[in-house]
Amino acid sequence: MLRILYALIFSLASTLAAAQPNILVLMAEDLSPRIGAYGDEYAQTPSIDALAERSTRYTNAFTTAGVCAPSRAAFITGQHQISFGGQHMRSSTGPLGLYYAQPAPEVRAFPEILRAHGYFTFTDRKLDYQFSGIRAHSGPFTIWDLENASDTAWRERSSGQPFFGLINFIETHESGVMRQTGATHSQSHAASVAMRKPITALRDKVSEPSSAPLPPYFPDTPETRSDVARHYDNIHLMDKRVGRILSALEADGLLENTIVIWTSDHGDGLPRSKREVLDSGTHVPLLIAIPGVQPTRSDKLISFVDFAPTFLAWAGIAPPVWLHGQTIDGPTRKYVFSSRDRIDEVQDRQRAVRSDRYRYIRSWFPEVPGGHALNYRDNIDMVRAWRDLYQAGDLSSSQAKWFKPVGEEQLYDLWEDPYELTNLASSSSHVTVLHEHRSALDEFLARVGDTSDEPEATMRDKYLLNGEVRQTPAPATYLDAQGNLHLSSPINASIGYRVGDTWQLYTNPIPTQGIVKNIDIKSVRYGWRESEVVSIDVSEM
Repeated sequence: MLRILYALIFSLASTLAAAQPNILVLMAEDLSPRIGAYGDEYAQTPSIDALAERSTRYTNAFTTAGVCAPSRAAFITGQHQISFGGQHMRSSTGPLGLYYAQPAPEVRAFPEILRAHGYFTFTDRKLDYQFSGIRAHSGPFTIWDLENASDTAWRERSSGQPFFGLINFIETHESGVMRQTGATHSQSHAASVAMRKPITALRDKVSEPSSAPLPPYFPDTPETRSDVARHYDNIHLMDKRVGRILSALEADGLLENTIVIWTSDHGDGLPRSKREVLDSGTHVPLLIAIPGVQPTRSDKLISFVDFAPTFLAWAGIAPPVWLHGQTIDGPTRKYVFSSRDRIDEVQDRQRAVRSDRYRYIRSWFPEVPGGHALNYRDNIDMVRAWRDLYQAGDLSSSQAKWFKPVGEEQLYDLWEDPYELTNLASSSSHVTVLHEHRSALDEFLARVGDTSDEPEATMRDKYLLNGEVRQTPAPATYLDAQGNLHLSSPINASIGYRVGDTWQLYTNPIPTQGIVKNIDIKSVRYGWRESEVVSIDVSEM
């Protein structure tokens, strides 16, 4: 009888899986819309341009931060990072010492929710969620079936199983803008050169520095032109890899039932872009190719917190009530929001609201300029050359602005001032607009909460126990009369089990009939260490 019941359950699961689309997210690092399909004639991106021809091209997609770890924390949870302590760059390597952000106990990363509903989930080497370290196998083990995976890891899933994949592209990361030859500026510069050596060996020099497009806030120097051209060469290299992945997907016969998303984790890995809550730091390209859906353009405001509810909706899963976003095809947004907090060794706190036309920024450290010294960013030649010109008084007002204090409030008219150079916060003709955006930001902060209302050190102490990351308690066990093993967590942590070598996500009682090996179990609350592994001999229960 049990065998028949299990067969019926498997049949039902297979039927549901057949209706669930595969979802593949291709996420560039540190990249604004410098793509041919977005009108950039200097860019050489034939693979992404071809994808755009069968995609909805979103022109107003924004991340919740201008830097990777806080942005990725919001992406993976569907919650703004400021609501759960994920806003400082970076929690696992910050100057105060290691700690992890702590979402509420009920919060789950959306890939884990997909996994619980039958999806095979995979990602590559980069995690960086603030409740994980930077690299694979440093975060909650329950999120992914496979980490440190190849670009074609969908081939590892069970036959007919839907998949969710997240592939990151380090090719465009800020480290690639740093000069790869000659004398290095610092120890971190030398480490970046060594890390990128295999990538640099693949890069073609296709971008001519003399014709590189420069925004008006960049000084026209040899360093600037060389670094911007190098960024475009990295974009070209990333594009070639995107092409290989899409070709593999097509060769495997999966294009017709796979939704492909191509985007970036925040804006350009160039100075005055990465780390900023300006458009240059948070405005990203977004292409979504859905089989059977005609290509088009959308100017709707999209936030990174909208991905989680969208992906779950595509899979037919009811969105949890704790999500901060909405589905991408939902009502037209009036605003998107972003945040900036400690940047490596530099304290800061900014909150921004962006409407269709305006951006408003509030700063708690008005004396801190965007162009402050920063150990890692200062490895980029153009940053140091730019700062030298500022100190010598040899810049225009637009070029010097980045090195001056930001002030308590900023307001920019993006239609008239797309580079955000003229602050209208004190303009008498923009009083109504200023008040409207102030109110929108106040309402947002009251709604989602802001853990930066207290110092990072205070928040960190609350997350730790006696100065150490807390450990998740082991799951409780119960074997029912039918021989099914029930697992539960006293703190609502995620639970995994394995019979053999592979950890599985626990979602339902485990039938133990026929199991001759021990069952290992463990659990993890996001932001805590895993529990100890408990090995159960079911024959003795």
